[in-house]
Amino acid sequence: MELICENLAQLPAIARQVRNFAGPLRVWLMEGQLGAGKTALAQAVCRDLGVTDPVSSPTFAIVNQYATAQGQPVYHLDCYRLKNEAEALDIGVEEYLYSGHYCLIEWASRIQALWPPAYLAIDIALGPGQERRLNLTRHD
Repeated sequence: MELICENLAQLPAIARQVRNFAGPLRVWLMEGQLGAGKTALAQAVCRDLGVTDPVSSPTFAIVNQYATAQGQPVYHLDCYRLKNEAEALDIGVEEYLYSGHYCLIEWASRIQALWPPAYLAIDIALGPGQERRLNLTRHD
Protein backbone atom coordinates (compact mmCIF):
# COMPACT_ATOMS: atom_id res chain seq x y z
CA MET A 1 0.00 0.00 0.00
CA GLU A 2 1.26 3.48 -0.78
CA LEU A 3 0.33 6.59 1.19
CA ILE A 4 1.23 10.11 0.16
CA CYS A 5 1.78 12.70 2.87
CA GLU A 6 1.85 16.16 1.29
CA ASN A 7 2.83 18.03 4.47
CA LEU A 8 3.34 17.67 8.22
CA ALA A 9 -0.25 18.66 8.93
CA GLN A 10 -1.36 15.37 7.35
CA LEU A 11 0.81 13.22 9.64
CA PRO A 12 -1.90 12.48 12.24
CA ALA A 13 -4.20 11.11 9.53
CA ILE A 14 -1.34 9.18 7.93
CA ALA A 15 -0.41 7.67 11.32
CA ARG A 16 -3.99 6.45 11.75
CA GLN A 17 -3.99 4.93 8.23
CA VAL A 18 -0.72 3.14 8.93
CA ARG A 19 -2.11 1.74 12.20
CA ASN A 20 -5.25 0.56 10.45
CA PHE A 21 -3.23 -1.11 7.69
CA ALA A 22 -0.86 -2.75 10.20
CA GLY A 23 -3.70 -4.39 12.10
CA PRO A 24 -2.23 -6.65 14.79
CA LEU A 25 1.40 -6.18 13.67
CA ARG A 26 3.31 -4.40 16.43
CA VAL A 27 6.86 -4.40 15.01
CA TRP A 28 7.27 -1.64 12.44
CA LEU A 29 10.53 -1.46 10.50
CA MET A 30 11.16 1.98 8.98
CA GLU A 31 13.60 2.83 6.23
CA GLY A 32 14.33 6.04 4.36
CA GLN A 33 17.19 8.42 3.79
CA LEU A 34 18.19 11.00 6.38
CA GLY A 35 15.42 13.56 6.73
CA ALA A 36 12.76 11.35 5.11
CA GLY A 37 10.50 11.57 8.16
CA LYS A 38 10.99 8.34 10.11
CA THR A 39 11.07 10.12 13.46
CA ALA A 40 8.19 12.42 12.49
CA LEU A 41 6.09 9.36 11.63
CA ALA A 42 7.04 7.70 14.93
CA GLN A 43 5.99 10.85 16.78
CA ALA A 44 2.61 10.93 15.01
CA VAL A 45 2.03 7.22 15.66
CA CYS A 46 2.89 7.64 19.34
CA ARG A 47 0.42 10.52 19.63
CA ASP A 48 -2.21 8.36 17.91
CA LEU A 49 -1.50 5.58 20.43
CA GLY A 50 -2.07 8.01 23.29
CA VAL A 51 1.55 8.53 24.34
CA THR A 52 1.72 11.65 26.45
CA ASP A 53 5.51 11.70 26.96
CA PRO A 54 7.62 13.84 24.60
CA VAL A 55 8.70 11.65 21.66
CA SER A 56 12.19 12.31 20.33
CA SER A 57 14.72 10.60 18.13
CA PRO A 58 16.55 7.79 19.93
CA THR A 59 19.65 8.27 17.76
CA PHE A 60 22.03 8.59 20.71
CA ALA A 61 20.14 6.52 23.28
CA ILE A 62 19.37 3.82 20.65
CA VAL A 63 16.10 3.00 22.50
CA ASN A 64 13.43 5.27 23.93
CA GLN A 65 10.50 3.87 25.86
CA TYR A 66 7.23 5.73 26.13
CA ALA A 67 3.93 4.88 27.81
CA THR A 68 0.41 5.22 26.47
CA ALA A 69 -2.34 6.75 28.59
CA GLN A 70 -3.29 3.15 29.46
CA GLY A 71 0.24 2.46 30.71
CA GLN A 72 1.29 0.26 27.77
CA PRO A 73 4.92 0.63 26.66
CA VAL A 74 5.86 1.78 23.17
CA TYR A 75 9.47 1.16 22.12
CA HIS A 76 11.22 3.46 19.64
CA LEU A 77 14.62 2.34 18.36
CA ASP A 78 17.11 3.94 16.02
CA CYS A 79 19.68 1.51 14.65
CA TYR A 80 21.63 4.09 12.66
CA ARG A 81 24.63 4.12 15.01
CA LEU A 82 24.80 0.35 15.52
CA LYS A 83 27.90 -1.17 13.98
CA ASN A 84 26.46 -4.68 13.74
CA GLU A 85 23.71 -6.98 14.93
CA ALA A 86 25.78 -8.10 17.94
CA GLU A 87 25.48 -4.56 19.34
CA ALA A 88 21.70 -4.80 18.94
CA LEU A 89 21.69 -8.06 20.86
CA ASP A 90 23.81 -6.43 23.58
CA ILE A 91 21.13 -3.77 24.15
CA GLY A 92 18.43 -6.45 24.35
CA VAL A 93 16.70 -5.77 21.04
CA GLU A 94 15.03 -9.20 21.08
CA GLU A 95 13.14 -8.27 24.26
CA TYR A 96 11.62 -5.30 22.44
CA LEU A 97 10.92 -7.19 19.22
CA TYR A 98 9.09 -10.04 20.95
CA SER A 99 7.39 -8.02 23.73
CA GLY A 100 4.02 -7.88 21.98
CA HIS A 101 4.06 -4.09 22.34
CA TYR A 102 4.55 -1.51 19.63
CA CYS A 103 8.18 -1.42 18.52
CA LEU A 104 9.01 1.32 16.00
CA ILE A 105 12.47 0.85 14.51
CA GLU A 106 14.31 3.40 12.39
CA TRP A 107 17.13 2.16 10.13
CA ALA A 108 15.89 -1.40 10.67
CA SER A 109 17.93 -2.80 7.76
CA ARG A 110 20.99 -2.64 10.03
CA ILE A 111 19.58 -5.51 12.11
CA GLN A 112 17.87 -7.47 9.33
CA ALA A 113 18.97 -10.89 10.58
CA LEU A 114 17.13 -10.20 13.86
CA TRP A 115 13.76 -9.26 12.37
CA PRO A 116 10.83 -11.27 13.73
CA PRO A 117 8.73 -13.26 11.24
CA ALA A 118 5.79 -10.84 11.48
CA TYR A 119 6.29 -7.10 10.95
CA LEU A 120 5.22 -4.05 8.98
CA ALA A 121 7.83 -2.66 6.59
CA ILE A 122 7.62 1.09 5.99
CA ASP A 123 9.78 2.67 3.30
CA ILE A 124 9.63 6.47 3.28
CA ALA A 125 10.78 8.34 0.18
CA LEU A 126 11.16 12.08 -0.27
CA GLY A 127 8.96 13.72 -2.88
CA PRO A 128 8.79 17.30 -4.11
CA GLY A 129 8.52 19.97 -1.42
CA GLN A 130 7.37 18.45 1.86
CA GLU A 131 5.81 15.40 0.19
CA ARG A 132 6.66 11.95 1.51
CA ARG A 133 5.65 8.63 -0.04
CA LEU A 134 5.17 5.78 2.38
CA ASN A 135 5.27 2.28 0.94
CA LEU A 136 3.77 -0.17 3.44
CA THR A 137 4.21 -3.94 3.26
CA ARG A 138 2.72 -6.38 5.76
CA HIS A 139 4.70 -9.50 6.60
CA ASP A 140 2.49 -11.83 8.57
